[in-house]
Amino acid sequence: MLQVIQYQKKGNIVVAELPPPKCIPGGILVRTHYSLISAGTEKSSVAKAQSSIIERAKKQPEDVKLVLDFIKKEGIFSTYQRVKSKLDSYKSLGYSASGVVIESKSSNFKVGDRVAVAGAGYANHAELISVPENLAVKVPQDCDLKSAAYTTVASIALHGVRQADVRIGEKVAVIGLGLIGQITVQLLKASGCKVIGIDINESLFERAKSSGADMTCKSNDESRNIIKSFTSGLGCDSVLITAGTSSNQPIEFALDICRKKGKVVIVGAVGMNIPRTPFYMKEIDLKISCSYGPGRYDTYYEEKGIDYPFAYVRWTENRNMSSILELLADKKLNFEFLTTHTFNLLQAESAYNLVTGKVSEPFIGILLEYSTEKELKYNYVNLRKIEPADNLNVGFIGMGAFARNYLIPAVKEYGVKLTGVASQNPVNARSSAENLGFDFYSADGDDIINDDRVNLVFVASRHDSHFDYVLKSLKTNKPVFVEKPLAINQLQLDELSQSIQLNNHRLMVGFNRRFSKTFKFIKDFMANRSEPMVISYRVNAGLIPKSHWVQQIEQGGRIIGEVCHFIDTMIYLTDSKPTIVSAMAISSSNSEINDDDNISINIQFSDGSIGNIIYHANGDSLLPKEYCEVHCMRQSVIMNNFEIVTTYANQKRKDIKSDGKKGINEEIKLFLDAVKNGKEMPISFEDIYLVTKTTFAVNESLRTGKFIQI
Repeated sequence: MLQVIQYQKKGNIVVAELPPPKCIPGGILVRTHYSLISAGTEKSSVAKAQSSIIERAKKQPEDVKLVLDFIKKEGIFSTYQRVKSKLDSYKSLGYSASGVVIESKSSNFKVGDRVAVAGAGYANHAELISVPENLAVKVPQDCDLKSAAYTTVASIALHGVRQADVRIGEKVAVIGLGLIGQITVQLLKASGCKVIGIDINESLFERAKSSGADMTCKSNDESRNIIKSFTSGLGCDSVLITAGTSSNQPIEFALDICRKKGKVVIVGAVGMNIPRTPFYMKEIDLKISCSYGPGRYDTYYEEKGIDYPFAYVRWTENRNMSSILELLADKKLNFEFLTTHTFNLLQAESAYNLVTGKVSEPFIGILLEYSTEKELKYNYVNLRKIEPADNLNVGFIGMGAFARNYLIPAVKEYGVKLTGVASQNPVNARSSAENLGFDFYSADGDDIINDDRVNLVFVASRHDSHFDYVLKSLKTNKPVFVEKPLAINQLQLDELSQSIQLNNHRLMVGFNRRFSKTFKFIKDFMANRSEPMVISYRVNAGLIPKSHWVQQIEQGGRIIGEVCHFIDTMIYLTDSKPTIVSAMAISSSNSEINDDDNISINIQFSDGSIGNIIYHANGDSLLPKEYCEVHCMRQSVIMNNFEIVTTYANQKRKDIKSDGKKGINEEIKLFLDAVKNGKEMPISFEDIYLVTKTTFAVNESLRTGKFIQI
């Protein structure tokens, strides 16, 4: 399929051939007929990418702060690699489109339904788009798909009007008569308001009058008397700011023309250095309108399809979209005369030249039109001819930050061939393939597993997909490396265990700490012990918001997803099995805190050793992440964040500096060497099984408050 993407380093627009996305669970796959370029939002995004690094830094100081913070935690080289990776990538564009459903995994839609779809990262400028059900609405028969492509952007305007809570007969000003401003005028007129359109560009006035504006004027001092006359000297009941500018002028002007106890609603991105006196004197109600309504940016609403109760949240983003389409079908709105340009998808670069000002020509609504006759192929994309090889031909499923910045460099260092890569996001798949040297790319992980040219699979996708991809890889007799966790419940773990035992499969899980120089040193230091150990491992894990995908129930949570590392380290150090587990979590009234991210775990091992893991997300970010103490036979060893190991023996202290690395490169090298030369896996499946089962026991102990036998 074809999709409009932007190269982040230079900002150039490309219409690229990409693999089609898969229909997401609970969502729909749509063949696009039209998509709308949102001049304000997309102009900002495109212009940012086309700016120099210095210009970007000036415009985005918060990004600079993130980089500086990362340097403190990870070092200059690691930060440089991440920034370089980010720049050497492509970005999808677009968030408002219409088309026809060609595959449905939602009970609310069927194949053949005409739909309007929304959402950055979903409703892209692409021939095929995969969208969750709450970001899609059916298009009435009396509404054409061309007008329906405006639905998302129109919903932004509608939510602004709802925030103003206007009444019939009220006098309302709209500052900024671009696309959203024009639609806002139409919505206010349909609501029975008297509307005044305001802009610095007089060429927009005629179209605003066609949209229903009762009067138009420029945003300047001379217009104040005109507006006072229009409002009988009382001022506007509400002012909606739909302009896009860094200037503070729109909000100052809005305060001046708004009546006492009136409302000012900010819909566009404008300067907000708000003067106190006008607010104080008039007691003005200031609101900021959030995109297209309640549900926006809520992962559970948008991705999981969990709707808000109708009785309590009357107008969600989805219901706002439906309302726009009903108004279009009833001829209460008209978007046809707002469309100043329609480009074929292949002419997308010309469309963006208009938006960015490279071509000086007036515009309002810019649509991209898609061929509906073209046959779309459902397969991966080859970058180059792939020759058969006796070498290890690696396929990667999942290409997030960890895979790009840690796993891939380690794999390339070994010298194997990077053959194929799959990412759920087709744009990410293309970026990874081009920048890292893969021969082909896909949006479907099964393409990696089923391709005969791939003889070794790496799984680094989201946690809930690990079991499925690993099992499929094993059934094709391909060795597989999976980033932790291996499974997220006991049924999955048992099925994998049975498959491995019956077929002697080759499996490795990314428990890398045991391969670090620091823990190898500690194990050697305690090699001659004849007594049990006491191990204390403190992990300053850092806060991950509840809305993050890692925190979702189906992903298993952070105990299964990360605490497994520290359990594995203890199994490695003790050379024994965990037998009893108990765990306690904090009990906090703070709704932002996940109690189970702040826990104390106690583990009894079969050799008599005991381990304590303190895993917390409520510490200071500057505190080093990992700290481990090991005590045995009147000797002590302390590991401080993989940088220093301190030994205490015979009343003497010794500090040994280390490289700060966590064993990832060593782990990958040993795994690849084992696969290539037919050696045993670096970690036995028994250890992998016990580690994973112990994480389940930790969760059970937290639920029941009991000691759990392993």
